[in-house]
Amino acid sequence: MAAIATLDGAVAASAPADSPVRSEAVASGAIAFLALVIGNVALAFGPWFVRMADTGPVAAGFWRITLAAPVLIVLAVAGRRDRGAADARAAPSMGPKRWGILILAGIAFAGDLGSWHLGIMGTTLANATLLGNCATFIFPLYGFIVARAWPTRIQGFALLLAGAGALLLLGRSYELDPANLMGDALCLTAGILYAVYFIIMAGVRERMPPMPALALSTVASILPLLLFAMILRETILPHAWGPLLGLALVSQVLGQGCMIYALGKASPLMVGLTLLIQPVVAATIGWVIYGERLGMIDWIGIGMVAAALVLVRRRPEVVRPEVVRPEVARPEVAPEPGNHHVEHPRSRP
Repeated sequence: MAAIATLDGAVAASAPADSPVRSEAVASGAIAFLALVIGNVALAFGPWFVRMADTGPVAAGFWRITLAAPVLIVLAVAGRRDRGAADARAAPSMGPKRWGILILAGIAFAGDLGSWHLGIMGTTLANATLLGNCATFIFPLYGFIVARAWPTRIQGFALLLAGAGALLLLGRSYELDPANLMGDALCLTAGILYAVYFIIMAGVRERMPPMPALALSTVASILPLLLFAMILRETILPHAWGPLLGLALVSQVLGQGCMIYALGKASPLMVGLTLLIQPVVAATIGWVIYGERLGMIDWIGIGMVAAALVLVRRRPEVVRPEVVRPEVARPEVAPEPGNHHVEHPRSRP
């Protein structure tokens, strides 16, 4: 997927600025970037909904998936009808291998949600956000390996700038406390599983539209999360459905839907870096709702993350080859009047 994205980007970059190919590529990239921003903002509200829920943390993940699944299935079916019969015939058949890949993606996502929701309750919010977003660096690294190319200087600088900004934003409140050890380990595990989920779904998105891919992987996550919650003997049935509905519609339908859509159109580096929008929004939520004030260092970290996102959105300028125009054949110069002058026959008297 990364190699194909790199090739497409090179083709689009080499096209003239006013060509339809380049215009379409720029528009597609802008839409994918907007989807990543919206998706990460929506996902950043997840921890807040989890803490407001009156179920167990893993059970909250189960309801996030279960309540979102019918909505995603309806959207997938409606999208297939809109694409028409010809596109439906061209859709890939769901063989055992494809089902197995989607089930594996669902299990990875279930493990991510279960581990992260447990980790949120076992460590500080800053620790959970920092460690849970380690996919920021794992997924771009996967993209570079698949593309068999090191990042450009601008890409490498953007990645380092984003990492430094995240550390400044969250490092001040990070606590190396033995009491948080289990929660930290669970959040780190969640971040790794989230990267695995992205890698699997990136391959799925090469052959399947976003809504069917998300709907099927979401359904595959329901049973593992329910079993996980039952093993931990959590409270599964809620008394208040508001936080769980918000978790399902905002985090899963809107947030994860935008992320899966962008997986088929954005590079792994862009997907990874935009994940850092989540800790920025989470810090803002803590500031507005819980009165957690942001200091100067926090604002500098936010600015560095924003600058990294601007850098990764820049397209390298392409030097157009000089157009060599064929020489226009010069008309032979007529001889000057004189001895060599030849009169036209009709000019004779």
